[in-house]
Amino acid sequence: MEIIETVTLQDIRLAADRIAGACLRTPVVRLPENGPAGGAWLKLESLQRTGSFKLRGASNALAQLDENQRRAGVVTHSSGNHGQAVACAAASLGVAATVVMPDVASPWKIARTQAWGAEVVLRPAAETVQLAHELARGTGACLIPPFDDARIIAGQGTVGLELLEQIPEPPAVLVPVGGGALVSGIATAVKLTLAGTRVIAVEPELAGDLAEGFRAGERRTWSTDLTGRTIADGVRSSAVGMLPWAHITRYVDAVLTVTEDGIRTAVRLLAEVGKLVVEPSAAVTTAALLEHPGRIPAGSVAVVTGGNVDLDSFSRLLAR
Repeated sequence: MEIIETVTLQDIRLAADRIAGACLRTPVVRLPENGPAGGAWLKLESLQRTGSFKLRGASNALAQLDENQRRAGVVTHSSGNHGQAVACAAASLGVAATVVMPDVASPWKIARTQAWGAEVVLRPAAETVQLAHELARGTGACLIPPFDDARIIAGQGTVGLELLEQIPEPPAVLVPVGGGALVSGIATAVKLTLAGTRVIAVEPELAGDLAEGFRAGERRTWSTDLTGRTIADGVRSSAVGMLPWAHITRYVDAVLTVTEDGIRTAVRLLAEVGKLVVEPSAAVTTAALLEHPGRIPAGSVAVVTGGNVDLDSFSRLLAR
């Protein structure tokens, strides 16, 4: 059996130093105690530069490229947020970036990625990963994976370091999961600092590959036809990565799933009560607070991962 080396707390601390000039220290706010999900804390990565936590991992990865690698450029695959993050980080370093995106990706996310200067290539969702690898091999560009990479995991783990400084002893931390880098990094930071704090991964029922695999004790893969059903486009990965799986099985305490109606309700709650613009993928943790109150201790922290949603889509979510 292959032994996979996981990210360390020191890796995450070093990542925090590398990205300090590129990424914001995002705020933590509390929902009103007399309302739904009352008293929960929200870690607002939706207010991060580029509109999501993804800039942390991308900045950490690109900061470690040598001069030859930077001259060769970078390539990645993404449904939107990681692509924007790589494009932004690359632009700040003068590095050329190519982003392979699903042809069903949000036109707004495509436009925002292009606005950072990246070349965007559209393909069917099932073909994006393969094409990104082919482009990297064919051009010599460096592949910057969205989640199955220690540099990305360490960068995303800086969210965990920050929230523990802001909320010193949370009973639990809820983290959305798609490919698994964010929950891997946060779980590492949290568990190696406060072993008693629970780390709970959350995903849509319609993209519940991790929940199924976590129950079975083995990593599971779903087709993109299945995961593509959820409105939470940022967590439609067909499986968590191999490296994230190693972290998840070591550090994550539970995996919860939420309904599509629950996600919509959470988006509306965060807008109405929290005065926040949040994309569906980022609202899954708030949906978990609403749908699983008996499984989540009071005073927990829900990571709100992004706010990259166009106003037309957002208004339709609020109207339902």
